[in-house]
Amino acid sequence: MAVTDPIADYLTRLRNAQQAGHRIVEIPASKMKKAITSILYDQGFILKYKFEGEGKDAIIKIAIKYDRESKQPVIQKLGRISKPGLRKYSSVTELPRIINGLGIAIVSTSKGLMTAKQATLQNVGGEVICYVY
Repeated sequence: MAVTDPIADYLTRLRNAQQAGHRIVEIPASKMKKAITSILYDQGFILKYKFEGEGKDAIIKIAIKYDRESKQPVIQKLGRISKPGLRKYSSVTELPRIINGLGIAIVSTSKGLMTAKQATLQNVGGEVICYVY
């Protein structure tokens, strides 16, 4: 079965793995999913990740990060903003701030995928892909 929105599928697999208490989740890979994964790792939302395989058989293995004391996942909420049926674009001045800077919004710009904060520093707008906090 073909997935019509692979980014929403990525976020759903990550969300479901967290709710089930899994340590590792495997997700089919694409260039955009790899970029989102590296952003989540750089921002401290996931513990580790590994890209395995080539072409259509490529997968991303993500180690989910949990809080040591409360055993709750670090990622509290994942949300898809721009959907295939309704794209959401923002200029530099209109880029969203998630929970007053505690969360991140991932933006697809002409300079690649980056957080809204990085896009503001580079003075570029783009398509708001998702938010994470």
